[in-house]
Amino acid sequence: LRMLLGCRKLVVRKLVDVENEIRGTLRAFGLKVGKISRGRFAARVTALSEQADALIAELVLRLLAIRGTLLVEYRRMHLLVVKATLVDPVCRRLMTVPGVGPITALAFRTGVDDPHRFKRSRTVAAHFGITPRRFQSGEVDHAGRISKCGDRDVRQALFDAAGSLLRRCRKACALRTWGLRIMKRSGIKKATVAVARKLAV
Repeated sequence: LRMLLGCRKLVVRKLVDVENEIRGTLRAFGLKVGKISRGRFAARVTALSEQADALIAELVLRLLAIRGTLLVEYRRMHLLVVKATLVDPVCRRLMTVPGVGPITALAFRTGVDDPHRFKRSRTVAAHFGITPRRFQSGEVDHAGRISKCGDRDVRQALFDAAGSLLRRCRKACALRTWGLRIMKRSGIKKATVAVARKLAV
């Protein structure tokens, strides 16, 4: 399961690399793709390539074909992740939390692995580096930024889930209400970190 997530991440990274290469190639000739959805990217690039030199247009179309293949395989790989989460009772339980999808659930499931190695649930957040650093010296004792130790992929997945819960989710729940109160007081970034920590716990 861990390797499945790693392979999916690799395909996503390569897909973004190809898209950025297409953008850069067209931009060199004054043709800007701009901010556009992934679904309309190919149509936009095709339209712009008609304004370019014949060689550049052919080059861009070949890159677009490579992107199309990566996109198809990415979708198939994402489907494997979804299937893996649906047969896992722990992942299904995690996905009952608003904002938590298959990627977050599977990343957290594989990151924790054996839950019995944690004596308290609070140590899970510390294990993934979502707790603040402590600075203590004599009379000085204050909290700094989060430690960012542990599994980066799990931490990122929790942040994404927390952001989705605060920004996109419209379903009323105690966790979202608590996060929105923090957001009004301290801003979106601190609220996202706090909700991510709460999700881990």
